[in-house]
Amino acid sequence: MSGSSNRIAQRLTELKQQNKTALIPYITAGDPHPDLTVELMQLLVTQGADLIELGVPFSDPMADGPVIQKAVERALAYHVSLKQVLAMVSAFRKTDTDTPVILMGYLNPVEAMGFESFAQQAQAAGVDGVLTVDMPPEESDGYAQSLQAHCLERIFLVSPTTPESRLDAVNQLGSGFVYYVSLKGVTGKGTAIAADVATHVDTLKKKVNLPVGIGFGIRDAASAYSMAKLGDAVIIGSALVSLVDTYQTDEQALKSALADQMQVFKQAIARADQGEE
Repeated sequence: MSGSSNRIAQRLTELKQQNKTALIPYITAGDPHPDLTVELMQLLVTQGADLIELGVPFSDPMADGPVIQKAVERALAYHVSLKQVLAMVSAFRKTDTDTPVILMGYLNPVEAMGFESFAQQAQAAGVDGVLTVDMPPEESDGYAQSLQAHCLERIFLVSPTTPESRLDAVNQLGSGFVYYVSLKGVTGKGTAIAADVATHVDTLKKKVNLPVGIGFGIRDAASAYSMAKLGDAVIIGSALVSLVDTYQTDEQALKSALADQMQVFKQAIARADQGEE
C-alpha cells in the first residue's frame, strides 16, 4: 500500500473527515479536440470535481459503452497517444497542483511503453493513479510494483460478479480506492439498483480495506444521490461525455452544458451528504 503522500489518498481522507462524498467526473483525453482537454479539466475543477478521471484513447475499448466508444473514436481521429495524454496532465499541473488525476485505459498502450517507463513518465507528468481496465489484479504483479515504486495508486474495477478470490488480490495490490461497477452487463435501466448496490458495497467493504468509488449508470441527480449514500465517491462518465458529443463543434455551448451538468451532480451529492431527502 502506498503512503498518504499521494493526492488521491489525501483528498479522499479529507473529504471523509468532512462527511463528504467525492465527485469524480470522467472525460476522454483528446475529445472533442486535443487542444481543449486541459481547459475542460480546469472547468471540471471549478465546477466541483474532487478528482478527475481521464480516459486514454485506445482502438478497442471493450469495456466502454457506445457513448465513450464514440468519444474514443473522436480522439483517435487526432491520433491522441498515451504520450500526448501525459503531456496534457503535465500542462494541467502548471495551474493545478492539488486535484488528483487518474488515468483510465487499457493495457496495450501501457505495455507498449513498458511498465517501468510508463510509471516513471506518469509520475513525472503529475498522474496520481492508474486504472487499467483489462489488467486483472491477480496477474498484475510486475505492473503493480512499477506503479507503486513511482507513487501511483493502483485502482482496480470490481463488479457484482467479481469472485471473492479476486477481491483478496484487489485488497493486496490495490490502493487509492476501488472502482465499483454498479451495473451488470453493458447497460442497465439505472433504476431500482440502490438496494442491490448497497448489498454488494457492504460485502466489498468487508473484504477490501479501501474507499469505494461507484460508477457506471449514474446519469442524473437521482442516481447520483442514491449512490452518494452508499459509496465514498461517485464517478460520472457517459452523462458528461454525451454532452461533448452533442456540443462537439460549439466550444462555448459545451463548456456551459458541462458546467450545468456538474452542478446537478454536485448538488445531488451534497443533499445526500447532508441527509436530505
